[in-house]
Amino acid sequence: MIGHRNPDTDAICSAIAYANLLSQTRIPEAQAACCGPPNARTEWVLKNSGVPRPSLITDVRLRAHDVFRQEVVTANPADTVFDAYFRMSDFGIRSMPVIEENNKLVGMLSLTDVLKLLIPRAENDKVRAVREVRTTTENIRDVLDAETINISERCSGETEFLMMVAASSEPVMQQRIQEYPADQLLIITGDRVGVQLHAVEAGVRCLVITSGFKPSGAIVAAAKEKGVAILVTQHDTASTTQLIRGSRPIEHAVSKDYIKFDPDVPLNILKQRISGLSQWLFPICNPTDGRLVGVFSRTDLLNPNRPKLIMVDHNEFSQAVAGAEEADILEVMDHHRLSGNLVTREPIQFINKTVGSTCTIVARSFKSHSVTPTKGIALCMCAGIVSDTLNLTSPTATEEDARILKWLAEIAEIDVDLFTEEFFNAGSVLRSSEPAAAIGSDRKEYTESGYKVSISQLEEIGLSHFWPVKEALYTELENLVSSNNLDIACLLVTDINRNNSLLLVCAPEQVESLVQYPLREKHLYELASVVSRKKQLFPWLSSLLAEVPKEAAE
Repeated sequence: MIGHRNPDTDAICSAIAYANLLSQTRIPEAQAACCGPPNARTEWVLKNSGVPRPSLITDVRLRAHDVFRQEVVTANPADTVFDAYFRMSDFGIRSMPVIEENNKLVGMLSLTDVLKLLIPRAENDKVRAVREVRTTTENIRDVLDAETINISERCSGETEFLMMVAASSEPVMQQRIQEYPADQLLIITGDRVGVQLHAVEAGVRCLVITSGFKPSGAIVAAAKEKGVAILVTQHDTASTTQLIRGSRPIEHAVSKDYIKFDPDVPLNILKQRISGLSQWLFPICNPTDGRLVGVFSRTDLLNPNRPKLIMVDHNEFSQAVAGAEEADILEVMDHHRLSGNLVTREPIQFINKTVGSTCTIVARSFKSHSVTPTKGIALCMCAGIVSDTLNLTSPTATEEDARILKWLAEIAEIDVDLFTEEFFNAGSVLRSSEPAAAIGSDRKEYTESGYKVSISQLEEIGLSHFWPVKEALYTELENLVSSNNLDIACLLVTDINRNNSLLLVCAPEQVESLVQYPLREKHLYELASVVSRKKQLFPWLSSLLAEVPKEAAE
């Protein structure tokens, strides 16, 4: 439940009250939020009502942390090819992050990378490449589920093994063993004692005996003397050869060429960045320490869980919280004109009433559900109505506002006139805020006749705090036009005691020249009996701009 940007009391209090009602009726998880900090008067209302300040949410755009998966299948650089392959197979994935201690990401591993290690290819007629296996004796023992007959310090550490299968006669094998560095040779044989003996006498790095055949005592003794590792496996020779290939650590296949993202990157940026990339899985890492916090794939971006919003006190995206167009809009409850480009994915409940306050509509919903608001919630709704209708003196006030305000005042146990005086005395925005903050405290943007227009409004008891900061306020209007790419920026300062207003205008000369209200000072006009931005100021400004549409003016 959220009101417009730069929220006034009605926007915040209607969100609070409607969230309270829905949590009791049909949306238990309903929560109130605001997309700007409450002003001094709204803070006074919250304090006196005992109602907590709603969550401050200034942007609901989907980001990486909204779509990533926290349950991540990972690998370690020391894992073997088979460890990685079977993990991918078990979880039905084609890629996974490789992490070290403290979840620090070191790279990405794809199924293609794994298969390249498992099924090497001889390149440039280098037949030796298909024999090379960089691994450890311990890894070989583990993948073969082998019995260790002999091991030595010489066998520790990672080594570039050269595999040789004893498929030839003993004389040929003896000759071939002598053609390669013994310290790298890994001989695979069955029960051929002669080959076993030649291998041990040559001092090869490792002898693997297949099909469970045990070596003789003499072979074992010679292996101890030469420092040759002997492993005995139940696998046949063909299986043993393939399994040894799978004993390689994945460390040398881990890709350092990958794209990663911070958790706060917007979804639209994610889509742009991954377009055209062959990478299948994308890691999300903590930007401060590089720790992996999640991953996402392309399919995760197709139909993400969007934030669900109910818009109160406005009905257009230009006034909504940033990113509202990406959210699922469930309802709209408002009392302003229909405008803007609000589009929803599904039919929604849209309530728009010609009353002076959104809190009036919310209070009527309490009545229709036969729910009596608490004293604190009733006080909040009273404040929304008093604020938006200037205690029923604004031309926007209706008989329904009056009836609802009376009903709420009885529940809140307040005297409305006294409450009104205390509410407006609770804080002069001009006295308590810097000029920029004062202009932004209750500001709305519109597009009319091609012009982008900003209208801010302040309600003051008397205008004594306005005159000392008039020039500074005009400077901030100029800054607002420049920084927000606006055409016109206005500030309506309403004296609630006299029901009159002053209008400070920053606009093109051809527009300001059409203003017919009495000129009090340069860029400052006196608007007698004008107190409503919605029902008086904006309709007048709209008709004025229609006389000189932007396209014609240019």
